[in-house]
Amino acid sequence: MKHTSLLFLAGAIALSGSASADADLSKLPPPSSQKGLTFEKDIKPLFEASCTGCHGENKQKGDLRLDSLAAVLKGGEDGKVVVPKKSKESALVVAISGLDEEKTMPPKRKPGRGGPGGPGGPGGERKGGGDRPQGGPGGPGGPGGFKMPKALTAEEVGRVRAWIDQGAK
Repeated sequence: MKHTSLLFLAGAIALSGSASADADLSKLPPPSSQKGLTFEKDIKPLFEASCTGCHGENKQKGDLRLDSLAAVLKGGEDGKVVVPKKSKESALVVAISGLDEEKTMPPKRKPGRGGPGGPGGPGGERKGGGDRPQGGPGGPGGPGGFKMPKALTAEEVGRVRAWIDQGAK
């Protein structure tokens, strides 16, 4: 079922030219005014803090890696996630903005599995409850020390948007 919905998303992106039919793109945080953004200097640190635990060297959910510029531009099993110079058409932006609950990344923690989800949205608060308890069974961090990744702030989403709009280099 999950794979089917991901295929639907990829098809919707390809057919409509937009990142998600369900997301209200007018609510996206605006792109940052910062110029000269690069993946290595400005974006990779954000992804390392929030994304590469599931989309990095050791684990690639959806065959998507976000730990190198080449990997980000390649995309995953559902196709490209970044459209250079078009952040509103980039599935990655919709995912990290939290505008579409079904596609929000990192995913919100389910109640009863290490803490309730918290306030969300691109209004500057950390989506998914940045102050919620981390982990699950086994205490903080849960088994193996796993901690839920933090969601990007509206400012950070704006930085990713600006980087994409500047050509994703």
